[in-house]
Amino acid sequence: MNYKELGMLGENAAADFLCRKKGYTIVCRNYRSSAGEIDMIAQDGNTLVFVEVKTRKTTEYGRPAEAVERRKQHKIAIMAKSYLARYGLWSMPCRFDVVEVMPDCRTGFVINHIIHAFILQ
Repeated sequence: MNYKELGMLGENAAADFLCRKKGYTIVCRNYRSSAGEIDMIAQDGNTLVFVEVKTRKTTEYGRPAEAVERRKQHKIAIMAKSYLARYGLWSMPCRFDVVEVMPDCRTGFVINHIIHAFILQ
């Protein structure tokens, strides 16, 4: 399985986890604009959640969430602003989460959901 297929499976597992285990509603997947892409936008109660999904085969090079460094966080924030502007949702509370996904031969995937993974200043 190549990294693109693994990433797609990871995103599907993350969406399923957020819906079934956390009760979120997925509003949009793979939201794109000229600034880039956000993996998932979900609603947790009255909060809009911008979700970055990171899938890795191993932790050999660190945890998946470690790949969401400052530059990536900034890009996600630009995308979030684009989405809020496009749909006139400026007054809605928002946050940024990261979902780490790692394959597991017994259970399919191990998922770690990091709520409020980063805050932009």
